[in-house]
Amino acid sequence: MSSLQSSPTRAHGRDSSVGELLSDVTTDVQTLFRQEVELAKTEVKEEATKAGKAAGMYGGAGFAGYMVLLFLSLAAVLGLANVMDGGWAALIVTAVWAVIAAVLYQRGRTRMRTVSPKPEQTVETMKENAQWARHPTR
Repeated sequence: MSSLQSSPTRAHGRDSSVGELLSDVTTDVQTLFRQEVELAKTEVKEEATKAGKAAGMYGGAGFAGYMVLLFLSLAAVLGLANVMDGGWAALIVTAVWAVIAAVLYQRGRTRMRTVSPKPEQTVETMKENAQWARHPTR
């Protein structure tokens, strides 16, 4: 059996009309767009799952780091209290943490502005598909 005879447009041994060919192309383009949408959904879901797992680990590490810094701060206050009044020692340690918090906030804000939540690969292939659908002979 030749490849021409197994083709759906030549199944009955005759050439397809232009209308049938356009119908086939339209169906294929619709199928392609549906598949691209499914690809985008899958891509976003996979990335969200990975991000969720990473966020859980960051949460655990953050809590552990918080406990370390809490006790380190307490030790700093107690150490400074040996050379000055306890209130001043606590105020100095608090001021240091305020500066650190401000710097971290600013850096986080700057980095957050670079985040792109859209699926880049799928968007690019959808643009290519749309361009091809408008001009299939190019």
